[in-house]
Amino acid sequence: MLAGFPLSLVAFVLTVVLLTVGVGTLVIWVGLGILLIATQLVSGFAAANRGLIRGTLGVDIPTPRIELDKSGSFWRRYRARLLHPQVWRNVLYLVASFPLHCFEFGLAIAGIVLLPIGLFVLPVVAALHVMLAKALLGPNETEQLTEKAEHLQASRARGVDAAEAERRRIERDLHDGAQQRLVAVAMGLGRAKSKLDADPASARELIDEAHADAKLAVSELRDLARGIYPAVLGDRGLDAALSSLAAKCPVPVEVHVAIDPRPPAAVESTAYFIVGESLTNLAKHSGATEAKVNAWREERPTGDLVVVEITDNGGGGASMRTGGGLAGLADRAATIDGVMTVVSPVGGPTVIRADLPCTW
Repeated sequence: MLAGFPLSLVAFVLTVVLLTVGVGTLVIWVGLGILLIATQLVSGFAAANRGLIRGTLGVDIPTPRIELDKSGSFWRRYRARLLHPQVWRNVLYLVASFPLHCFEFGLAIAGIVLLPIGLFVLPVVAALHVMLAKALLGPNETEQLTEKAEHLQASRARGVDAAEAERRRIERDLHDGAQQRLVAVAMGLGRAKSKLDADPASARELIDEAHADAKLAVSELRDLARGIYPAVLGDRGLDAALSSLAAKCPVPVEVHVAIDPRPPAAVESTAYFIVGESLTNLAKHSGATEAKVNAWREERPTGDLVVVEITDNGGGGASMRTGGGLAGLADRAATIDGVMTVVSPVGGPTVIRADLPCTW
């Protein structure tokens, strides 16, 4: 509150003065330039207030989008910006919040002297300030619904692509692996059947070969089923499943999991495959000598999240290239409205993080 008062004072004075002078001098065209300066300052002050609220009160207010037609002339674009509702919502906030800032400034000073005021009254006033800022500085309900619809449409498209890629992988693995083994089993048994009476020894050898192929086919089908949804994940949860992945990795991996209660199955499987693919990539390409896998549950106002973070001490340089493995993992996370980020400067370390909502 102490920090917001000087900003509010400057914003209020400049906004009122420039808008008044600009409107008053429109008849001689000078006002157009003054109003142009005013609208730019208003947007800047609005952004500064959003940053101040984020830094001091811990509340993130999204920046509304002001989309204008860029094909028209300068003055047409300027007129559209001047008449845009969000610009005047910003003006209304700067004007309406100034008396509130004055009251808060005095109250903050009193709260330093009288501790009960600071403990009980200031949080209430701060909450009112946040409500005003969200109502005027943030996107309106229509913009929020539009943004959510766009996000859902993009997530759905990425989910469809990820599901199609997974279907093709399963089809390829079945065709190139188990199906070929089973064909070999059928052919071997057919040859053994034809030689059973005339050459029992050769028939026995063919049966042994068919038996070995059948066992390989069963093993490949088991691996394929584990790749779709591992049994250890369903039976024992994410902690045991991630520990199993770490044990198979040639690079030493330290695992810490603190997720209670268990998240939905879709969240568990997404986290499992992100960790599995990340460990495979770091073992092949990173040159790392150690890695860490951390998974925990976070409570947020919008709902609980499962956060998975994979860190290695390799050479870095990893990125989410279109069509690459990391981009595929990001697409898998997007199917449940999750977000995956990769921070991998050259020289390392590499940090892969996935924020997976438990409700979507």
